[in-house]
Amino acid sequence: MTKEKTVPEGDYLRKVSVRLIGSEERERFDALLESQHYLHSARVGGQSLRYVAQVDGQWVALLVFSGAAPHTKARECKLGWTPRQRARRLCLVVNNSRFLILPERQRYPNLASRVLALCLKRLNTDWQEHWGHPLVLVESYVDESQYRGTCYRACGFEAVGLTAGYGRSSRDYYEEHGQPKQLYLRELRPRAVGILRQGRLPADLAAHEEKISGPCPLRATHLGSLLEVFEQFKDRRRGHGLRHRQPFVLACAAVAMLMGAGGYEAFEAECGKLTQRQLRALGCRKNPKTGRYHPPSDSTFFRVINGMDAAEFDLRLGQWMMAQEISILQSLAVDGKCLRGSARTDGKPLHLLSAVSHRLRLTVAQEPIEEKSNEIPALQPLLRKLPKGALEGSLITADAMHCQQRSAQFITQELGADYLFGLKGNQNGILERAQIRLPQSFFSPGT
Repeated sequence: MTKEKTVPEGDYLRKVSVRLIGSEERERFDALLESQHYLHSARVGGQSLRYVAQVDGQWVALLVFSGAAPHTKARECKLGWTPRQRARRLCLVVNNSRFLILPERQRYPNLASRVLALCLKRLNTDWQEHWGHPLVLVESYVDESQYRGTCYRACGFEAVGLTAGYGRSSRDYYEEHGQPKQLYLRELRPRAVGILRQGRLPADLAAHEEKISGPCPLRATHLGSLLEVFEQFKDRRRGHGLRHRQPFVLACAAVAMLMGAGGYEAFEAECGKLTQRQLRALGCRKNPKTGRYHPPSDSTFFRVINGMDAAEFDLRLGQWMMAQEISILQSLAVDGKCLRGSARTDGKPLHLLSAVSHRLRLTVAQEPIEEKSNEIPALQPLLRKLPKGALEGSLITADAMHCQQRSAQFITQELGADYLFGLKGNQNGILERAQIRLPQSFFSPGT
């Protein structure tokens, strides 16, 4: 009887390599997970990548990365992002949903951390190649009643808290299983946690945020009041057999916009993610043939929205958001914009002065700028449209045009707010005095 030859651990680990599996290997891969992984399941949801680690052509470990969990209290507390940010940025987080070491752990105790480290080095590149967008954060849930999570800590993961011990049983419901797991997080990009919570993403990530949106961040109890906002709009459609009432279509469009949709087809796609309870709260009529609630189609959105007063729609939605969460008024940006396709009697396009929430980037008030005038006289009537006392303690930002004593006095003395105006020398002597009194770091070159 011969003894099995022992390979030094260092030599063995140096031979480890990881790669994505081929389509012809999927059956074998899933069979191993179902028979040897403690969850006994190879099923994962959404986008995913499957890796195999091998030594001299022999499989030694299996890993699966898939979409992040929709809601985890420990993760949300760590990131500190808003529900809207989570809905639009969850695509930048990935879950290490399966990890299986095939040999005995005692034989090569550092094998798990070696395999995981090799996967993390290539994960972002592979994900962009297959799914078209980057990743900045990896999460994993470890059942610490069976495992210690040593390999995760060795690869730079941080334990941030236990789950509540619930598992999804269907799209809308969760069941308690009584087995809380430890959540581990690891940044794939420096300062990933801070990036996910900041107001604006870096340029290379912002484009992906606009394209990809997540589940609706609003509860069904909040959606009923949104329906009331659009009950006052007159329905311009004619004829019998209209399947969806106009307030329901407009409320669905508003929710889709909050989820990040930017067109009629995107409206239909995003509203298709709403639950039956959410559709009912928005005023949907049940289809008598199927007995279910169905969202509007892209053509329905087009017929209802085309020809509507876009400014009024924007204003009503902003007012509703203020009623739900007054904290969005803690910082407002005042800025003018030109409406394309509009024209006055002199043929010039219509200009509006808008107040936009810094936090949610939603327009909460608008004021038309009079002919042969500018933005300055429109500032006070614009801010007076907001609820009385709502701006107390808020910060209002504007460009150098509004750097006027009258505007500053109105904001501080009548509204009880603070202001932050640009300064470019449009007031005689102010810029010169500021340059003398303030450090030069306050001024950019050429001002």
